[in-house]
Formats: sequence, structure tokens, C-alpha cells
Amino acid sequence: MGRFGEVFAAVLCTLASPQPGLWSLRPISCIVEPGVRQQDWVRNPIDRFILARLEKEGLTPSADADKATLIRRVTLDLTGLPPAPEDIKAFLADDRPGAWERVVDRLLASTAYGEKWARHWLDQARYADSDGYRGDAFRPYAWRWRHWVIDAINADMPFDEFTIEQIAGDLLPHATVDQQVATGFQRNTLTNHEGGTDPEQFRMEAVIDRTNTVGTVWLGLTVGCAQCHDHKFDPITQKDYYRLLAFFNTSEEWNIEAPLAGELGPRLAALPAYQRRRKQLLESHGVAPLQAEWEKRMIEAATSPGKWLDWDHAFDDLRTSVSDGEKMLRTPPERRAPRQAKELTEYFLSNYQRVITKERAAELKFDDLAKQLHQLDSELPPEAEAAIIREELPHRVSHILQRGDYRSPGIEVEPGVPAVLPGLSGNGKATRLDLARWLVSPDNPLVARVTVNRIWQQYFGRGIVKTSENFGTQGEAPTHPELLDWLASEFQASGWKMKQLHRLIVTSATYRQASRRRPELEKRDPANELLARQSRVPLPAELIRDSALEASGLLERTIGGSSVDHGYERGLYLSMLRNKPAAFLANFDQPNGYSPVCRRNHSTTPLQALNLLNDPVFVRAAQALALRVMREQAEFEPRLEEAFLLTLSRPPTSAEAKDLRAYYDQQVALLERNPGAQEAIVPAQLAPAHQLEAAAWSGVASVLLNTEEFITRE
Repeated sequence: MGRFGEVFAAVLCTLASPQPGLWSLRPISCIVEPGVRQQDWVRNPIDRFILARLEKEGLTPSADADKATLIRRVTLDLTGLPPAPEDIKAFLADDRPGAWERVVDRLLASTAYGEKWARHWLDQARYADSDGYRGDAFRPYAWRWRHWVIDAINADMPFDEFTIEQIAGDLLPHATVDQQVATGFQRNTLTNHEGGTDPEQFRMEAVIDRTNTVGTVWLGLTVGCAQCHDHKFDPITQKDYYRLLAFFNTSEEWNIEAPLAGELGPRLAALPAYQRRRKQLLESHGVAPLQAEWEKRMIEAATSPGKWLDWDHAFDDLRTSVSDGEKMLRTPPERRAPRQAKELTEYFLSNYQRVITKERAAELKFDDLAKQLHQLDSELPPEAEAAIIREELPHRVSHILQRGDYRSPGIEVEPGVPAVLPGLSGNGKATRLDLARWLVSPDNPLVARVTVNRIWQQYFGRGIVKTSENFGTQGEAPTHPELLDWLASEFQASGWKMKQLHRLIVTSATYRQASRRRPELEKRDPANELLARQSRVPLPAELIRDSALEASGLLERTIGGSSVDHGYERGLYLSMLRNKPAAFLANFDQPNGYSPVCRRNHSTTPLQALNLLNDPVFVRAAQALALRVMREQAEFEPRLEEAFLLTLSRPPTSAEAKDLRAYYDQQVALLERNPGAQEAIVPAQLAPAHQLEAAAWSGVASVLLNTEEFITRE
């Protein structure tokens, strides 16, 4: 652009400058890339914004990090795994133009990219595999939504579609199974099935949680503060809050069949025989007439509470322990979905003894029948299910809840968005689909800003807005507001393509800077807000574990699928129980799944060091890493270099090599005098001919896995 063009663009932007008020609520500004003096440092427009601020402050950017550091950095940032030694060597040897871009494109095409970036989204979605509250029951198919997220990110689904499907995929015309599965985002709420609870109270708690989560995740505002009264700091009224809540108040929870590739064919082939056998078993025990009478009595008990205490208890258990249990009961049998009918029958068989005598229960032998049905189910080829939401008919009417109490409805409200933001388009009563499309409309100034800020945060240790969960008046102002708006407008203009945004950031000179601390910055910019260097970022809990498994060769690389309680899968797939988190992950600050987390805490405690030494996964990783380098190299020095490449992505320095050689020799001497210790460190069956050597190398491997450098992205 010539000088005249720059001036003309600046005039246009000035004419379109936003009105005063909270910065995040203003329209995204038209931004002209700033001029800079050090032109040769600039690799893309991001660098102009960073450099212009540095030059204004009288600072200079840092030089590029060395190539070994760069490939480890970008591989961890894009895939969550350390680079393979062969990839390091190939990059170091590639002096052709575009070598860095080729590495970036390869990593963006990796399926590990979707796993790594899905973890960040799961934090915001308050994902867990259990209900929470005291019962904390396991959710066997919560993972099906997680599977959708991984696939969507790997497929580079545009963020506007990603948003629309998770908020209102069920309302899209001719919604596919996957589009319905996407609404599982809304099913990550806590669920309370304890006896004596009021289902309406906890239904409302879930609706409130969905409202607050959308406010935090997409708008970056603390809308939940307006549940009981007008927001004390931001321009959000209590009426605004309940208008937003009304979009979710008309939804109901539902479960659907959501088979993965390869599941449907075998199941359909086996289904006719399964249904015949199930029908025979139920008829042989006379279930249908007994269940019909039980349902009639349950409804009578619900209508006349206090008349039959045993039936009162039975009804209370159904309505609290089974999702929509009362609704299923009151639905005529001919109108129940097959899944509802099966679930209600199974509940009847397991709970009929509540209202009959022990003698009658023994006579019916429903326990035996339940075991037979369970065995029959286990023989049917499996099919994944998914928890979704859908519109409930007839629609509920929404009200402002006085003081936020579900028992104190006030004036009626229609679905709507906060008045301080641009309104919804169209006429008639708005739906969740209207809300979803409004969120990613060009008129909404928040979503693009919030999203690019959180992605930036992952690459530099903090966002352009540090309080990435709060863009309100109590949050922090952006350090580079023009850059934030430029990134947001570029993100929208690209068609909300996430991979394109990632590529733009990691190919910048700003990203490629060394992270070495500089004395002149210590007082001028101690928090590195101006980015005159790259930041050293602690690896999140799952990536520490994943890196150890990958370096040792133990990592199981199956993509997607169900959660596991233990094993060598990535940390993303470990069952996440709200009330019983995995100790290692919790100690390294994994969120608990109770509320959206937009930026993780990073603590440093002695317990973490003990985890790295003694956690079973790290003990096995040290063993496996030792055996791996022994298998791949014959001598000490090549083995040590291989171990360094696998863990730290670089060769050892001469001082490190000398120290570790001395440590290795010391371990050999100690272990020779204590054969029992050899067996404890590396059982004989793992290295029958080289147990002593393997045990000593396990010690070296453990040292490397316990370094601060290993658990940090440089």
C-alpha cells in the first residue's frame, strides 16, 4: 500500500472509530498495520503490531530461538507431544526456504492437533465423565461429545459452525446425528440424582449453568452475576440475564443412538434375534401386565402423596434417580421412544421389590431375569450413544426469578440478548438457533475477540487480555488493542478458520523469539506483556504425562473413543470424575469440571516433584525409555544423546554428559551390591540379559523426566 493509500485507510478508520464505553463492547475497529523501523524483523502483520509497541518503548525484540528449541516448541504447542528424533534431525538439516512452514503444515495436518486443542475446549466446556454432587455417578457416553470435538477440530470446522452446532445443532434443518451430538456441550452440566431432591430445582440449576457458560465461553462476560440482580459493574441487567436464559429454558435432555463408523452394520444384523429373545424373556416372566399395574399405582401415588408411603418412596426414587423418570412414566406406552420403554422396564425390574413382599419378589425371580437381560445386552454388538438437548414441547414460559430463586417467578420474559449488544435479526420468537447465529454474526463484537485472545494465550502464556474469562470492566484491558482487533477481523474474514489462525501466529517472528531472560527487560516488562521475548510456559498436566509416554514409546495412539480408567492413552481420554480426580493430573492443576476454565492455574509444589518420581506412569515410562535407548543404541554416549532427543529435543551439553555418566556409574556400583534393587527397578522379565544395565539406565531416564526443562515449553 502506498503512502496515499495508508493515509486514506487511516481516515476511513477514524471516521468509523467506535463510540466511548466499555472497550470490548465497541464494534471491532478497522485497523491499519502500523509502520515500523526494523522492517527486516517482520515476518507477517502480527510482528508489525508487536514491534511498533516495542519501538515506542525503546525496546528491541529477541533473536530467533535455536532450531531445536523451535521444533520442540511448535510440536508441543500444536500437537501436545514432543517431536520425534527423526523429525528434529530432518528440520535441523533442512536449510531450504520454507522449512519452518513445512513443519507447521505437517503438524496442523496431524490427528494429534485435534486432541491437543480439544483439551482446551473441554476446559471451557466444564467436561467430565461423572455427574458431580455426592453421588457423582459415571456417565458412560459423555465421551461421545468429546469425540465429536476432536473430529471437528481436526477437520478444521469453521468456528462459526463449531459454535452453531454446539448451541443449536438439533435445530438445524434436517439435523444429522453429528449435529445433534454437538449439543452435548450443553449436557456437561452437573446432575443430582440424590433421593429427596426437587428435580425442578436441579433442572433450573442446569439451565442457569448453560446460560452462564455461554456467557463466559463465547461472550467473555460474567453474565451469571446478573442472576439475582442487575450486574454491579457491567451493563447487563437482570432482565437481560433471564432473556438469555429463556433460550435454554425450553430445552430438554435426551439420549440418542450415535454409532461410530463400523458399529451400525453388525448391530443391525444382530438386532432381530436380540429383540425376539428379549421379548421371550419378558413374556416368560409376565412383565407387561405387572409393569402396567405398577405404572398406574405410581401415578396414583404421585397424585395423592402421603396416602401410600411405600409407593411415595418408590415414586421419589424414580423421579430423582432416573433422568426424566416422571416424564417417562406419564408418557403413554405407545408414545414412548424405544429407548425410554427399555429404560423404564429395566428400572421396573430392579425396583418392583420396593412395593411388594419379599415372598412375591422371590416368586417372580426378577433378579434372575435382569441378569439374563444384562447378558443378552452384552452379546449385542455395541453402539455408541450420545447425550444431547432438544426443544421440549410444549415450551415453558420463562420469568425473571426474584433474587434468583426458582420458586419466586416474577414477570414473564421472551428470549433475547443483552440490550447493550446489537440485537437479534428477524421477527417472531427467537430460538437457540437464532442465538447461535447471533453469537457469530459480524455485528457481535465479543466472540471473535474472545476466541482469538484465548488461542493467543496458549502460545504466549497469557492473552492480549490477561483475564481471558472476563472482558468486562473488572477484567484487564488489552496490552495490544489494535492487534486484538486485527486478529479478530482477520479471523472473521478467513471464514472463522482456526488452522489458518494458528498458522498465522506460529509463523510470526514474535512467536519464534528466544525466551531467554534479558536484564534490560526485568524492570521495564517483568511479566513480558510487550513480548520482547517468548515466554516459558509450564506444560499442562495431561501434556506432561503424554510427553513421558511418547518419549518412552508407551503412548497408545488410538484417536477418539471412550474414556479409560488407566492405561497408556493420552490424558485427554482418562476418565475425569468430578469428585475423584486422577491424583497426578489434579496435582498439576487439571480443572475439576465444575465450571468453565478459560485459563489454567500453574502451581509449583513439592508434591509435583514426588509425582514425577513415583507416579506409576512415570516409573514405567522411565523403565521403557531405558529399554528403548538400549535397544536403539549400543554405547553410552549415543544412548544418552538419544535419551536427550526423546525427552528434551536436543543433545546433552558436555557438562551434562559428564554428570550423567558419573551418575550412571554410581548407579551401577550401587545396584551391583543390591540385586534386590535391580529387580525392584526393572523386573527381570523386562530385561533378562541386561537387568543391571537397564536398572541403571532407568535412573538416568528418571532424571531426564524429572527436569524442569521436560515439563516446560521453552
